[in-house]
Amino acid sequence: MQITTVGLDLAKRIFQVHAVDASGDVVVRKALRRSQVLPFFVKLPRCLIGIEACGTSHQWARELTELGHEVRLMPPSYVKPYVKRGKNDAVDAEAICEAVTRPTMRFVAMKSAEQQAALSLHRTRNLLVKQRTQLVNMIRGLLAEFGIDIPQAFGAGAQAGAPDRREGSDAGSAGNGNAGSVSCAGRCSTPMFVSRRSTVRSVPSNEPTTSHDACRRSPVSVR
Repeated sequence: MQITTVGLDLAKRIFQVHAVDASGDVVVRKALRRSQVLPFFVKLPRCLIGIEACGTSHQWARELTELGHEVRLMPPSYVKPYVKRGKNDAVDAEAICEAVTRPTMRFVAMKSAEQQAALSLHRTRNLLVKQRTQLVNMIRGLLAEFGIDIPQAFGAGAQAGAPDRREGSDAGSAGNGNAGSVSCAGRCSTPMFVSRRSTVRSVPSNEPTTSHDACRRSPVSVR
């Protein structure tokens, strides 16, 4: 009996195989370890292999296609109606084997390694943007506890906090109309940025006028 259709249920370590012949009789029903999957399919003649479109499915589809087999990926939700009894690996492999032969089944296109690499870059970027937004919201909430309100737009907040790098400009002065930074004469590791609308209380002439005193004595309002 020659195998014509195989249902392969993927896993991390133990894979389940369900193979039938042209008449639909079961030929193979066995579990394979990860290292045994490729040697098993190398010995088989060219056949139809059904796999659920899940994690690592595209990689296995490429490997089996290189061996000469026809591999079709299916959404798990489309395979679920063909499960006959309690869910386990053997039942899932049988359902995959039956679903892949349905004429009305919809399949998922196999992705190349380059396509998956591009998707990985997009997903990584989305994760970084999400984490950046979480960090900005956390800092905004902490600053609100000290009476400092910053714009909600990330770009607007960064633009409002940009220091004035022009020579001869007073970084702590609010009357120049540009954004500046108030340093603490080397005693504060992080400069405090003030926006164009920031107001700093003037210090009497008889009091020290160092930048550290301006930072310590003057209330800073950032809008």
